[in-house]
Amino acid sequence: MQLSSSKDPSGLIANYLQHVRVGKRLAAKTVDLYAHELAKLQSLCDAQNLALTDVQNLHIRRWVASSHSSGKGSKTLALQLSSWRGFYKWLISNGEITHNPCLDVKPPKAAKPLPKALGVDAAMALANFAPITTSETAGSPQALSRLVLEALIVELLYGCGLRASELVGLDLQASDEAMRDGRGWIDEQASEVHVFGKGSKRRMVPLGEKALQAYLAYKPQRIRLAQEPFLEAALFLGPRGARMTRQAVWAMLRSRSLAAGLDAPVHPHMLRHSFASHVLQSSHDLRAVQELLGHSSIASTQVYTRLDFQHLAQIYDNSHPRAKLNKGQT
Repeated sequence: MQLSSSKDPSGLIANYLQHVRVGKRLAAKTVDLYAHELAKLQSLCDAQNLALTDVQNLHIRRWVASSHSSGKGSKTLALQLSSWRGFYKWLISNGEITHNPCLDVKPPKAAKPLPKALGVDAAMALANFAPITTSETAGSPQALSRLVLEALIVELLYGCGLRASELVGLDLQASDEAMRDGRGWIDEQASEVHVFGKGSKRRMVPLGEKALQAYLAYKPQRIRLAQEPFLEAALFLGPRGARMTRQAVWAMLRSRSLAAGLDAPVHPHMLRHSFASHVLQSSHDLRAVQELLGHSSIASTQVYTRLDFQHLAQIYDNSHPRAKLNKGQT
């Protein structure tokens, strides 16, 4: 394909777009995205009376920094850089330039989203939720067993901060087999939960009074949940007598949270986040939260300090008179 002169930058862009459309057979939407981003590049060059082939690394860095300052997000800038980088790589392959000005230029890192945690009132509503029973379900052993099962699952996820995998990995009692296979158990005498987390790292988490009560209520009901004879040592059983799956826990929490009137469906890790956030808000002991969660690095736990600050900021906004004045309130 005949290249336009470097003094005809619009021709270079047109030729490149033809190349990706025909030569690389990219989708029409992708080509349109490239065209949009390269039009931005052309506009930036025009503003500085600069040819596309004369762009240097410092120009790219300055433009990316300016875009970021104006509010462009990391994903948008990454797409922009990718489009420009591909264009200049193509110019090199065709002998128009010798160096890609986009090399070593990276978009700013995207801020990690805060983990979603429930407020204390919402967590209590979920834990204390008792569905209205009908005459048909009130005397059903199966329905009763289901209620105590749900109660224990919520208490272990929110009251102990367990992961879903740790929860379904619990056995009814400690055994050599459980230790060997990395499965946990509940020690009701010591009021502790023994779990094996990521990397088979074992930890012990205190079992609160509510969780212990839920556990003692569930144990005699456990066999009724299996409609078939079970061989599993699992604490939590599915209807066929096998170990409960994480998917079943997700479905149960979703159903319970919507029935309890919460604004959005709850998933297991949301309760783990809520556990960590609420303990930190009360204790301000980051190391303790790290141990309870089983994080190998304190950096993984520090995200909850941001949640804690968010909580404090909300209290300030709602209660401090100067905060109200700053918002134009009297």
